[in-house]
Amino acid sequence: MATVVKHRKVKIVVLEQNEQIAGTCREGDIAIINDPAGWWIKFVGEGGHIDCYGVPYPSYNEALWSAKAAAEFGT
Repeated sequence: MATVVKHRKVKIVVLEQNEQIAGTCREGDIAIINDPAGWWIKFVGEGGHIDCYGVPYPSYNEALWSAKAAAEFGT
């Protein structure tokens, strides 16, 4: 089950293995997902469009910090 962290009125959703962004997140949310490459930050936009930083973060804490920083500026 996904974990939700609210920061500056932005929902940061930490997805577990096999959870899909489309089924869990809405426009304006930030998703954090983990795969063998690392921790990815995904931004959910209008119509379900997903944008992403180009490289994963090596740790959950770095990914969460980055998502919170993005929330500070609005996604």
